[in-house]
Amino acid sequence: MAGTKLTDVIVPELFNPYVINKSMELSALVQSGIVTNNSEFDKLASQAAPVINMPFFEDLTGESEQIIEGVDLEDNKITSNKDVACIIRRAKMWSATDLSAALAGKDPMGAIASLVADFWVRDMQKELIAVLKGIFGTAEDVDAGTKETRLDSNLLDISEKTGDASNWSVNSFIDAQQLLGDAQSQLTAVVMHSAVWSYLKKLELIKTERQSIDLSFDTYQGKRVIIDDGCPVEKGVYTTYLFGQGAVALGNGSPVGFVATETDRDRQKGSGVDYLINRKTYIMHPRGVSFTNSNVEKTEGPSRLELADPVNWKPVYEPKQIRIVAFKHKIGQ
Repeated sequence: MAGTKLTDVIVPELFNPYVINKSMELSALVQSGIVTNNSEFDKLASQAAPVINMPFFEDLTGESEQIIEGVDLEDNKITSNKDVACIIRRAKMWSATDLSAALAGKDPMGAIASLVADFWVRDMQKELIAVLKGIFGTAEDVDAGTKETRLDSNLLDISEKTGDASNWSVNSFIDAQQLLGDAQSQLTAVVMHSAVWSYLKKLELIKTERQSIDLSFDTYQGKRVIIDDGCPVEKGVYTTYLFGQGAVALGNGSPVGFVATETDRDRQKGSGVDYLINRKTYIMHPRGVSFTNSNVEKTEGPSRLELADPVNWKPVYEPKQIRIVAFKHKIGQ
């Protein structure tokens, strides 16, 4: 291939951090505060094991005691539990024909990195939707003949009501927030299907906030709106998700021996074809809902389909501490 080649412009050890930083910069999930990243999560995501343990102390319970002269106070203890996250391993390969336009830029590595980052933003959002389907899904034990929605405490379903009562309304949205009780003020963002957004837009309930000339975002009842058509919709029933700040932990891993970015070239195909391979190892974990690893086929970690399997998730925090709410509803015509 004549002219600039991928191997001429891609420096792997520089490219991958650029892609990671650019991905977080572009991600509405990160910008809204739903997903938070820090160095501790990065360390956890860099471990070799397919799942990682995150021990925590349970909150203190009970009530204070009356002080009575000569009477001993009751000895109480603090208990512990553990949250468990899975490590997600994904990869994607592109040929130079897909990236050829970017090679004409003044900064080809930056241009290509931006294209790759946009891909990972969309892909990681799909992973999160799969996780949400899993934690709010109903686990079924065929042998025992039982069904269990393990995070039912954080789920409001009005879809089976009759008439307008099954449709999204201001009051039903408030009811969904009320599932967290006095912790509902932590809910700061909402992820919804585009059809739901359009419905609310027609009702003039969506407001557009403008931070600058180039940056604006929609809000509903003061909460930032993120549109994703991956949100479940089945037979006219939509699932919308409400999130609190830092509800999901993001760790960008770099395990020992892990090759995040590689370039290759096939010299035998015509004038040659360049390839760019990008790999990611990361955690995207709903804090307080443990990954059980009960139904995972590969030792390397779960597939997206397995992330969406309710059998693989179990709440370990108190419901109020899990800063995610699912709201199932219909929309009026």
